[in-house]
Amino acid sequence: MYQKHFRSAGPSGQPKQFNYRGKPASKGGFSSGHGRRFGGGSGRGGFSKHIDVSKFINKAVITEKVEHYVPEHSFADFAIDNHLKTNIATKSYYVPTPIQDKAIPHILRGSDLVGIANTGTGKTAAFLIPLIDKVIKSPSERVLIIVPTRELSQQIESELRGFTTHLRIASVSCVGGAGIGFQIKSLSMRPQFVIGTPGRLRDLIDRKRIDLSQFSTVVLDEADRMLDMGFIGEVKFMVSKMSAKRHTLFFSATMSKEIETLISQFLTNPVMISVKTGDTPSAVDQDVVRVPMGKNKFDILTDMLKQSGFDKILIFGKTKHGVQKLADQLAKLGFKAESIHGNKSQPQRARALNLFKEHHMKILVATDVAARGLDISGVSHVINYDIPATYEDYVHRIGRTGRAGKKGKALTFV
Repeated sequence: MYQKHFRSAGPSGQPKQFNYRGKPASKGGFSSGHGRRFGGGSGRGGFSKHIDVSKFINKAVITEKVEHYVPEHSFADFAIDNHLKTNIATKSYYVPTPIQDKAIPHILRGSDLVGIANTGTGKTAAFLIPLIDKVIKSPSERVLIIVPTRELSQQIESELRGFTTHLRIASVSCVGGAGIGFQIKSLSMRPQFVIGTPGRLRDLIDRKRIDLSQFSTVVLDEADRMLDMGFIGEVKFMVSKMSAKRHTLFFSATMSKEIETLISQFLTNPVMISVKTGDTPSAVDQDVVRVPMGKNKFDILTDMLKQSGFDKILIFGKTKHGVQKLADQLAKLGFKAESIHGNKSQPQRARALNLFKEHHMKILVATDVAARGLDISGVSHVINYDIPATYEDYVHRIGRTGRAGKKGKALTFV
């Protein structure tokens, strides 16, 4: 069994932290039992800032009654194409989520929009539905959707295809790690929706396979992540090549000064919508796993994975090599485990994700490439085998569980 974390209130009312022997933790970091402390490094390869261990503990216990959100609309109420309404109903979407309920009417009116929302709140459909309707009513309309990761690009395209059944609307996902020849061929057919990552999109623009003057609508999804990953230069370049009279939609999980600057540069009189309810999902029970001196972290992990209730587990590691090694070790012990990281080709990553999504595999070990944007249903546990580089990375990692009204568990090794 993993060791539970015990807390007692300190003088300020904040939890007092104890190490595995029950002694108060040292200031400035938390001992793991091996003389290491959290924080103190620099850059995204290390720990860019100190993360207090108390941030990894948050019991998902309802302590007060929360008013249930009552949407102003149903999907049938929106002034959208009837065939699109049928496709939405086929996907069993009847009642909009808060971000969908608030954003769709403004996007249908053609307003620039900034949406601040937690992960897993349905923002993809919030922009896809009104933009699909826009393309139906104006067939020459073309939409560019810029995202930070390959997986998010492909997920958006998959959801788009579900909404556009029998509507003769084409799309292409333009990402690195996949054959550029197929993407170039698809682009030659002038698909209405082009979805992609900044690097591959810039490559195709330089090859003159994408003419940005043909696009009058752009979506910047997970803008904060693109900022973190250093893609904003490419994004600024692409937006600058589009028409000044464009329709711009901007989605982010956080609002920083840098994000505010981008909004002022990219959008015109935008509608601001925020349905963010907190940093971490309320449906996720968060706790830590102690690694006592003399104990092996891998052995503690495997003991946990054998327990009942660990049904579909997403494990996060820090490095590509470490993630692959951990997945290989688990597979040797008979666990159904796969990995995704930057050294894997796009087909390999897609295969691993599909096996995990379709319940053919119990464990997926990943770097932070999988932390944002992925909608994987039924993840029972997120395990941070390695401490994330930033608290924002932690928030997005654990957002892979506790989705769609289900409870989840997040455990962080310390």
